[in-house]
Amino acid sequence: MVEILPHLSPLLIEILDLFGTMAFAVTGAFKAIEHNADIVGVIILATITGIAGGVVRDIIIGILPPNAIINPSYLIVTIGTGIIIFFLYPSIKKHWNLFLKFDAVGLGVFTIIGATFAYNLFGLNFFIMAIAGTLTAVGGGILRDLLVNEIPLVLVKELYASASFVGIIAFFILLTMGFNLNIVAIPSILLVILVRLTAMRFKWNLPRART
Repeated sequence: MVEILPHLSPLLIEILDLFGTMAFAVTGAFKAIEHNADIVGVIILATITGIAGGVVRDIIIGILPPNAIINPSYLIVTIGTGIIIFFLYPSIKKHWNLFLKFDAVGLGVFTIIGATFAYNLFGLNFFIMAIAGTLTAVGGGILRDLLVNEIPLVLVKELYASASFVGIIAFFILLTMGFNLNIVAIPSILLVILVRLTAMRFKWNLPRART
């Protein structure tokens, strides 16, 4: 059955994956600079943040070695992003919203790319799509925050993993309704970004335990 499923163009998948990698690399570079890292530290954190989600995704769904390891484009993107942010930071450091917006973009792109990889390999299996999409989306951000000794955003900030999950649900429903993968991927990515940005704007949070 998997062989007859409509697949997203390999070129489009790579472009989106690299775009998500760049978006998360920006957030890694921001965090590194805020914690007084030198240029090597900035590049390292940008790279780890940018590729960790994709590496986790590939390992989970059985793509070995992971794309980010064998395709030099990913390292070129993360290293280049780290260097650019390092030198531009003095002029953009006051724009914290830029960090949050890039984080939202990375969340949306990696969510649906992860779900797409799972769909292409296993078909309409919601559980696998949800696992691959969510872990792809949050893996890089979790490592980024842990490496700078912060509580990961996914645990404390407005709808984060939940925004990812909403996008996966929409993606899955549209596919079960018979819409082509090439049609539903971009709107699903935009939905995740919209939910995340709206949650930040209005400070929507999931319930927390009383202390």
